[in-house]
Amino acid sequence: MRFWWVNRQHPASEVAELFDDIDRVFALDGELITSDSLSRVLRVSAGGKRYYVKRYSGTGKNLKRRWFGLRRWLGPPRVRAEWRNLQAFRDWGIPTATLVAYGLERRFGGFIRGAVVTDEIPATCDLAQLARANDSRLGDRRWVAHVARQIAGIARTLHGHGFAHNDLKWRNLLVDDGPLPTVYLIDCPSGTFYRGAVLRYRIVKDLAWLDKLARRLLSRTQRLRFYLDYAGHARVTDDDRKRIGKIVRFFDR
Repeated sequence: MRFWWVNRQHPASEVAELFDDIDRVFALDGELITSDSLSRVLRVSAGGKRYYVKRYSGTGKNLKRRWFGLRRWLGPPRVRAEWRNLQAFRDWGIPTATLVAYGLERRFGGFIRGAVVTDEIPATCDLAQLARANDSRLGDRRWVAHVARQIAGIARTLHGHGFAHNDLKWRNLLVDDGPLPTVYLIDCPSGTFYRGAVLRYRIVKDLAWLDKLARRLLSRTQRLRFYLDYAGHARVTDDDRKRIGKIVRFFDR
């Protein structure tokens, strides 16, 4: 069984030709960006534009995480979660990459392969790259405050819908090159919805991933301002203090 969708509203005429079916997408050559046991990401150029092609195959090397071989048949494919999450981000007003094509193939009910194709967001860089390069913008308090407010709003929106990203790291947050940039959220194959205590734990985990790098690069005042923007509070409450303690100690376990 195959399912494949192409964005027929996309303005680029080459989209239908390049990404019209899963066989064609898996036959594409391009610049390898990342690769692991589950997926490969290629950057493909056509018609003066660039696209990211994320191709999934297999179920990974970790036996426990792939449920002793049953994940192929019983688990929801990560590729499907990725395109659904990008659709949800757009529905919630979170800037993200435009979906160009996506789909998957099953055989005898088991997952075989799948892919997600997105537009490149032009003139952007992820925050982890800026940190590695010691970019001067991270020393600009106005720039940092503008970016942090947007990230706080993104996290608040996700968590307000009962959704945790589960990989909310600086590398998955892009900024454009404007003086007051827009922040884009990308790459979310493991995010999903939770409730109750599990959601509260996952919220702390998301915020802890953001703070892990922030504590090395930003002041305590900047980090606290981010949290207050996220919580929507003018001052720290007792509940805030408890959550902040969990965030800063999360990786000490």
